[in-house]
Amino acid sequence: MIKKLLFGLPLLPLVFLLFFISPLSSQTPIEEEEREYEFLEVNQKCLKCHGHTYYYYYNDWVERDIKARMNPYHIVDSADFYVSNHWNFRCVDCHSEDYAEFPHAGELRMEPIYECIDCHGGDEHYAQYNFEAIDEEFHKSVHSSKHSEEFTCWMCHDPHTYRVNARTNDNMEEFIRYDNEICLSCHANVNRYQLLTTVDNPNILDMHGWLPNQGLHFKSVRCIECHTDISDDLMVAHNVLPKEKAVKKCVDCHSKNSRLLTSLYKMQFTDQRSLVGFSNSAMLEEGYIIGANRNYYLNRLSLVLFGLVLLFISFHVILRLTIKHS
Repeated sequence: MIKKLLFGLPLLPLVFLLFFISPLSSQTPIEEEEREYEFLEVNQKCLKCHGHTYYYYYNDWVERDIKARMNPYHIVDSADFYVSNHWNFRCVDCHSEDYAEFPHAGELRMEPIYECIDCHGGDEHYAQYNFEAIDEEFHKSVHSSKHSEEFTCWMCHDPHTYRVNARTNDNMEEFIRYDNEICLSCHANVNRYQLLTTVDNPNILDMHGWLPNQGLHFKSVRCIECHTDISDDLMVAHNVLPKEKAVKKCVDCHSKNSRLLTSLYKMQFTDQRSLVGFSNSAMLEEGYIIGANRNYYLNRLSLVLFGLVLLFISFHVILRLTIKHS
């Protein structure tokens, strides 16, 4: 019995180290769906022009081919489109089939554009996204109340490139960058910003000059963490608040009851609690920045020291037992 005990004691530090370290690296890989592209050929009829900076057409008046520049707002990157959420659509599922004729009829520019709720509203297949609540929250936001019908879903979510991110991306840095680029596509772009207003586009860095460790915050949290009213019913908040109501208190995020637990880390905490009843691994991630935050290197060092202490205790026990029975 004593020999078995002596044999097992040196393994205790390793067991404890594995127990504490494993949550840090435990990530469930997201499986890539297998896609069969049914409409490559039919969509290519549009993308042969709209997928490029330049396009060619035959001019009957001068009886020769003309090379023309495509309107940059009408260019669709086919690589982005075929990894987007609408990858298995035909162009004419959303656009008039009259676009098959070239030159396109001028009145087609007046064609109304579908919004998310037009297709997804009331559809049980998409019930998990709660599009009805998203639509309701969006219409409360400053984006809608200040700009009315001029501001649509597509101002933020390009239908040709948009991908569901919060529910599928387990790379926190990439997830945050993708979401923030949506905001910056207008707020850091004068041309797009002034499509809706004549007011000068304020400098983002200057407007956030009061924020400590500004660069780190921009990399570690999404804009919507501080600029939206968080809703329990939605994975991603859509009620963008006036700038005067933006979060500015450190303790709102850096505390035990951080608002980030119901926004930025909402998906992780929901998944892990449903599986094991607690969310320890999410709280120990390298990207975790709130109340219980641990420095990556100090965390590793503390685990090594803890292991050495256990090793010393094991050695001490073995030594005492050896002396006692010698």
